[in-house]
Amino acid sequence: MIDNRQSENRQYIGYTDSVISFFPSREVAVSLFGFGIHWYGILYIVAFLIAFLLLPRLQGERGLALLRDDWSAVLTSGILGVLIGGRLGYVLFYHPVYFALHPLEIAFVWKGGMSSHGGFLGVGIAFLLAARKHRIPFLALLDLAVIPGAIGLALGRVGNFINLELYGTVTTLPWGITISGVEGLRHPVQLYAVAKDLLIAVICLWHLRRTRNLRPGGTFAVFLMLYGFLRFLVEFVREPDSPLLSFSSFTLTCGQLYTLPFMLIGMILWVRWRRESLLRARE
Repeated sequence: MIDNRQSENRQYIGYTDSVISFFPSREVAVSLFGFGIHWYGILYIVAFLIAFLLLPRLQGERGLALLRDDWSAVLTSGILGVLIGGRLGYVLFYHPVYFALHPLEIAFVWKGGMSSHGGFLGVGIAFLLAARKHRIPFLALLDLAVIPGAIGLALGRVGNFINLELYGTVTTLPWGITISGVEGLRHPVQLYAVAKDLLIAVICLWHLRRTRNLRPGGTFAVFLMLYGFLRFLVEFVREPDSPLLSFSSFTLTCGQLYTLPFMLIGMILWVRWRRESLLRARE
């Protein structure tokens, strides 16, 4: 009798695995008819839904009045920019040799491997084209986009934590985490990054509303400066996933090096925005 139940149970489990299975592995949330739906895909969808809900609500802060259909078109271009730019950035900035030898894997986005720096460049180009098409100020669009963008970055780091990838250096702190196959407790750098990105989203939202009647571009500059500076700091406790770069007496990770231009551009935009805003206030 026991053997029969165990046999039936094995058959049931086998049938479930072939149709639908929840959490078949750490990286996969659901397996449906043998097709794995990865956590990365779910989190990206959530991020884009958040952007679709937030942007129409925030657009009044920069004097925009786009219809939802217009926002759908803008976000579609942004999605393509994030996916293409983020993936190509990861390929070119971090592992060019590997992907030169395995070019077909460039398209395997669901396996992870996205560069936030490449995503910034991709979405920036996409939004520039969208702003021209819909005849809206480019900087005003960027001021709005950085808020759901920062939330999306946080969700991406949640995916890193679920997959236990991009982990930190060895630590003795009580909140260190264990990584299978990796020696010692490690900094939960993914969670540090989640906190960093959510903090950036809150500060940018505060700045967006505080500067409603000023020239656009200031909130975008705040985002670039904060993201660049905080990312630079977090990289000190992140295990490098690419070779370190040595310059005389100091060493940088690739993430730190790629972050420097963003900080510089942010500071230049901030100084320019402050000067123009003060001149406008005196008129």
